[in-house]
Amino acid sequence: MELQSHIGYWFHSCPDCCIWPVGESWRLYLLEGIKYMASPSELATERSHSKPLGIRFWEYIKRAKLSYKTHQAVVLIVTFFAYTTYHATRKTTSIVKSALDPQSSAAGFKFPWRITYLSSPAETQRRSWVLGDGWAPFNGSDGTALLGQLDVAFLAVYAIGMYFSGHLGDRMNLRIFLTVGMIGTGLFTSLFGVAYWANIHSFYYFLIVQMIAGLFQSSGWPSVVAVVGNWFGKKKRGLIMGIWNAHTSIGNITGSLIASTLLSYGWGWSFVVPGLLIAFMGILVCLLLPVSPESVGADRQQEEDDDAVDSPKKKREGVTEPLLGLHTEMKENAVGFIEAWRIPGVAPFAFCLFFAKLVAYTFLYWLPYYISHTAIEGKYLSDETAGNLSTFFDVGGVLGGILAGHISDRLDARAITAATFMYCAIPALYFYRSYGHISLAMNIALMFICGMFVNGPYALITTAVSADLGTHSSLNGNSKALATVTAIIDGTGSVGAAIGPLLTGYISASSWSAVFYDAHGSSSSCRAATDKACSSRGSC
Repeated sequence: MELQSHIGYWFHSCPDCCIWPVGESWRLYLLEGIKYMASPSELATERSHSKPLGIRFWEYIKRAKLSYKTHQAVVLIVTFFAYTTYHATRKTTSIVKSALDPQSSAAGFKFPWRITYLSSPAETQRRSWVLGDGWAPFNGSDGTALLGQLDVAFLAVYAIGMYFSGHLGDRMNLRIFLTVGMIGTGLFTSLFGVAYWANIHSFYYFLIVQMIAGLFQSSGWPSVVAVVGNWFGKKKRGLIMGIWNAHTSIGNITGSLIASTLLSYGWGWSFVVPGLLIAFMGILVCLLLPVSPESVGADRQQEEDDDAVDSPKKKREGVTEPLLGLHTEMKENAVGFIEAWRIPGVAPFAFCLFFAKLVAYTFLYWLPYYISHTAIEGKYLSDETAGNLSTFFDVGGVLGGILAGHISDRLDARAITAATFMYCAIPALYFYRSYGHISLAMNIALMFICGMFVNGPYALITTAVSADLGTHSSLNGNSKALATVTAIIDGTGSVGAAIGPLLTGYISASSWSAVFYDAHGSSSSCRAATDKACSSRGSC
């Protein structure tokens, strides 16, 4: 009787639908708006062709389907290393600046670490590099300004491209979209380095290459967050994505290490090798990455009960699939850009990330410079040592991301967690500015704490919060919003990432204290935005 009532319901609501009997259950199939009758074997064949080639080969060797847990492990590992290479290529430019412009204060990252001191600030010292006087046009009096323009151009195009990437990502196969983005990033990162052997000295060549590289880079974040969000339920996202988000800091450190190591062989290699690395990783993504459980025929019911998904398996034995599998067979319509902005919480969190990334990227681009120009125990550190010490900010960020994710899971309060971290960042920044010069140990400890509180909410908002909002209840189960929502939030944040370092370049010329006051104001603004997020969502 229960079965007949379900059939009657669907005939009344959709009299044209075709229904196919399979054992004791019935399935309704709908493909691209055309109702048709299909057997489960036909559906299985269609799904097998949509599986990545590497997954199909793995299952052929194993002679069994991969479990849900195995697919989740593959997703985490592949996306982790994919975005690690994104950040490794992004970090290269800041390391090679010192070779392009010998007067630049950009620092390298080398092992073993050596604590070296200077008798005066770094700008009074002239370095001796393998490339001698640098590389035109960056070795002139305006070299630092030109390199700064490359940074701003890259981040501006990256921020704008983020909005379009999310829109496209929800309308394309994310695996293919991510592969194209990674190979394109590798190509244009390598083309920047090719100028070394091609003897190219045109500023516009470097500018155009950097802008196109920024456009391809924008494909990465919306795609990887959308894929991870497809595979993990809301109650697990905070901690899992907090750990997973360590790829940002690991990518920065790896990129610094690779670029610095290869610099002595010619600065071109510092671009070409990371470019080849991300292109190779893009091929692995194409071969291995399962975009969603539905794309590979994985059973969502194998996931733990945390997500409160009603499963017919638990209600009635003998039924191995949902009675009417519309959530897997129906073509979902992608959510529009304006519609995504209207999802409760998206706009407040987007503006919160604007201020959080403004602070985070100010430290990313200027912290080595600040350390080398600040007397610690009455002495100035060399640029190399300052660059090495600045990585403690990234290490603190790894811990901060994990803690923020875990706490938000336990409290089920993303906004409150982000706001608390940003409030704690204000006194942390004050103490670092006021007492960081007392001793090297004090500087490292306070820098670590700053990294934890600044990068904690940054990591939480760009990962778990974006995934939560991309699967908001107002979407009625439609998963075709993850990439768009992620792109809106991180794209808005990237605008702040471009503005922060640019403002610091002007403000720091008069006072570093003013830079830290600006960071305090941004942290407070981020807190105010999370308050708005609480009120708009009805919860925190």
